[in-house]
Amino acid sequence: MTKVLVTFASSHGATAEIAQTIGTVLRKNQLLVDVTRIEGVKDVNQYDAIVLGSAIYTGEWMELAKAFLHEHAEILKKQYVWIFSSGPTGEGNPIELLDGVLFSLSVEEIIKQIQPRDVAVFGGKIDLRRLRKDERLIVKAANVPKGDFRNWHAIKFWAQQIADALKIVAIDTPCDKALLPVAK
Repeated sequence: MTKVLVTFASSHGATAEIAQTIGTVLRKNQLLVDVTRIEGVKDVNQYDAIVLGSAIYTGEWMELAKAFLHEHAEILKKQYVWIFSSGPTGEGNPIELLDGVLFSLSVEEIIKQIQPRDVAVFGGKIDLRRLRKDERLIVKAANVPKGDFRNWHAIKFWAQQIADALKIVAIDTPCDKALLPVAK
């Protein structure tokens, strides 16, 4: 059975909920899935595929997610990897809300080296009640749209595409990234 790690960095739980939803879709497709916060990952070598996500704040991935990418880059280059970001708020396409940026510039080079199968950006959620006082002040001062802008249909569709791609290859053999199509 294909073993998949869905790991994430999340401060206030919105990205964690996205990761849990991805994990649920993958499990429904008979994949063995662990959904774990980045800081809880012990060994990436035990997985056939990895889905990695990070919340983004002011256009940047969380430090834990950046550190994970750098620490495990050599292994991730040899595995099937999908990457997602969560965080832009407001109505409309999350990628357009980020001016076309799929991931923060601080991780651009390492992500290109890893060559993930796909990169997705999902809308985020801002609940002022869950923010620290300093975070609330920043959100209010910047007039950041508040609310839940996650598109659950898009998240589940993306997760199903991952499951479908993993069904294409026989994971029992060593990873050959060329066997899977790269999403455009």
